[in-house]
This record gives sequence, C-alpha cells and structure tokens, in this order.
Amino acid sequence: QVHLVESGGGSVQTGGSLRLSCVVSQFPSQSPTNADCMVWFRQAPGKGHEGVAALVTGVGYTQYNDGAKGRFTISQENGKNTFYLQMNSLKPEDSGMYYCAIDARASLCYSDSWRTGREFTYWGQGTQVTVSS
Repeated sequence: QVHLVESGGGSVQTGGSLRLSCVVSQFPSQSPTNADCMVWFRQAPGKGHEGVAALVTGVGYTQYNDGAKGRFTISQENGKNTFYLQMNSLKPEDSGMYYCAIDARASLCYSDSWRTGREFTYWGQGTQVTVSS
C-alpha cells in the first residue's frame, strides 16, 4: 500500500522560507526502472487543489506553476523516497494546506495533467502553511 506523509509546514512572515518534506512508503510503479509523477498541491480555504510543483521521480524533470517559478524548488533525496518543496520569498497568497501526491504515470508530469489533481490516487494528509503580512 502506498502511503505519503508530509511535514514541515508552519507559520512564517512574508519573505520567509519553509521546507516541506514528503516520505513515500513505496512507489506506485513498484519498479526501480519506472518513473512516477510526484506533485505538491496547495489547497486554500474553499478552493480546489492547485498544482504547485511536479517532479518525475528518478529523472528529475520538473514543472512549476507560474506563482512558484523562481521561488520554490521541488526535489528528491538522491535515489530515495523522500521529496522536498523548498519555498523561499513566501507571500500571503502561498498560504494553504499543502499535500503531496504520487501516480505511477510519469506522463502526467510531462503534460499539464498534474495541475488539478484529478488524476492522482495516492495523497498525504497535508501540512498547513500560513504566511502573514
């Protein structure tokens, strides 16, 4: 069974930084040669999931939404099952619950399909990020 656990959220002031972590119990593809699509989503109160950053596991291909470009970095601990979202220069609009999700189809990360979350089966429980002005 695939389980994801996020950590690292918190409260910071505008301009601050946070690093979120996501530990995956196993990769859905269940093969060391298959790449999975791993995504960080944000959900603001009353809104749906918004893809923030995507990464193809083991390959390193990444995508970001426009708001994250230049400020956030998604990464995978070298060859391991831990993923990070380094968030710098945080703004109040970055606030929300952050979730990591993963899917065996790397193709989701290579297209725009990762942005809404509808395709993803495996999700973590979320970690709250609050940025105050």
